[in-house]
Amino acid sequence: MLNLVLFGPPGAGKGTQSEKLIAKYQLVHLSTGDLLRSQIAAGTELGLKAKSLMDQGLLVPDEVVIGMIDSKLRENQSAAGFIFDGFPRTVPQAEALDALLAQYNERITTMVALIVEEEELTRRLLQRGQTSGRPDDQNEELIRRRVKEYNDKTTPVAGYYDNQGKYAAIDGVGDIDSIFDAICHKITEAQLN
Repeated sequence: MLNLVLFGPPGAGKGTQSEKLIAKYQLVHLSTGDLLRSQIAAGTELGLKAKSLMDQGLLVPDEVVIGMIDSKLRENQSAAGFIFDGFPRTVPQAEALDALLAQYNERITTMVALIVEEEELTRRLLQRGQTSGRPDDQNEELIRRRVKEYNDKTTPVAGYYDNQGKYAAIDGVGDIDSIFDAICHKITEAQLN
C-alpha cells in the first residue's frame, strides 16, 4: 500500500497535485480540510467548532482530526493507498498517524513537501479567493497568519519524517506537470527503499 503525506503551506499546490496523484496511483484522498468543510456544511457540532477555529486561522484539535482519519481508514481498508493532504500538521499528529497506521499493519511510505515562498503563497491564495468563495483566502492578514501558523507548528513535522528517511522536498513553483513528475520520481525512490 502506498501511503503518502503531501505537505506544504496553504496555497502550495497540494490540491492540484493530489488530484493527479490520486488518478495515477488510485489513492484515497484524505484531506482534513475537505473533511472539516463537509462537517461545516452539514452544520454538525464538530463543524461549528471547527469553523470558529478556522475563521481565526487556528488548527482544529488533534483528537477530532485523528478520529476522522481513523473512520476513513476503516471505510477504505481495500484501497491501494492513501494520500494525506493537510495532515499531519504537528509532530504529535505524525506520531498518532504512525500509531494508527500500525493498527492496520501499514506505514507512511514517504512525505513530499512542496516548497513555496510566502509572497508567492499570498499571491496564489488571494487569487484563489476571487473564485473559491472561501473567506480565509480573501484576507491578506489572515493568509499571512495561516502561513505563520503552518511554519511555526508544521515545519517540525518535516524533521520527524526526515529522521525516518521519508522526507522529500520538491520545488512547488513552476509547471504543474514538471512538479508532478518530480513528486512521482520521489515516490518511486521511496517504494524501492
